[in-house]
Amino acid sequence: MQNWIFDIRSRSFVLLTILFLIITAFVYFGVTESFDQSVILFFSENVGNPTLDLIMQYVTESGEAVWMLAFAILILIIRKTRRIGITLMILIVISLLLTGYIKCGVDRDRPDFEYGGAPFPVPISQDTFALFCEGGYNASFPSGHAARSMIFAIIFGYVLSERFPRGAYLVFIYPVMISLSRIYVLQHYPMDVIGGAVIGIMLAGVMARRTKLYQYFGKSKT
Repeated sequence: MQNWIFDIRSRSFVLLTILFLIITAFVYFGVTESFDQSVILFFSENVGNPTLDLIMQYVTESGEAVWMLAFAILILIIRKTRRIGITLMILIVISLLLTGYIKCGVDRDRPDFEYGGAPFPVPISQDTFALFCEGGYNASFPSGHAARSMIFAIIFGYVLSERFPRGAYLVFIYPVMISLSRIYVLQHYPMDVIGGAVIGIMLAGVMARRTKLYQYFGKSKT
């Protein structure tokens, strides 16, 4: 997990940036449209299990920026985990704004499918925010939920990696579940969540370096 934290001038950041630009170009020019539409059509035709529907809603709602910020503030209050909380708060805000503005630029419509599963107790949030930008609220690419959930996985995976070098990778189950849930509730296409995940890795790797998250290991031993 130590390699997941990198500098903005590193090879990792450059390669991730190139990858994201390629994904964005594919989406913008419709290269992946057939694939995305076939996957979302499959999900739209295979929902309706009340238990699974409810689970997927709870999973997708856990990726809301409000709940994640609240969690970051909670661990910020605890002195031992303060650096983690600060890192998460900064990353959540940056990712919320960045994904919002990219959505405005790409301006891809969300899946136009009517959800036919069990009704959700609360409306599914689209979770987009961009100042002075019209038309981005209903945009689909990239997924902010996927970006934030990947940020959480990278940060907590890194923190846990010293004591649980193998078990730390289990945290990546969370962004996978979030990404699947966003497709399941018909809010995003597959390429939306893939793009969001790449952004999450880029932001988490650089910001964790900037906030010197590696110093957490020294404090945890004292």
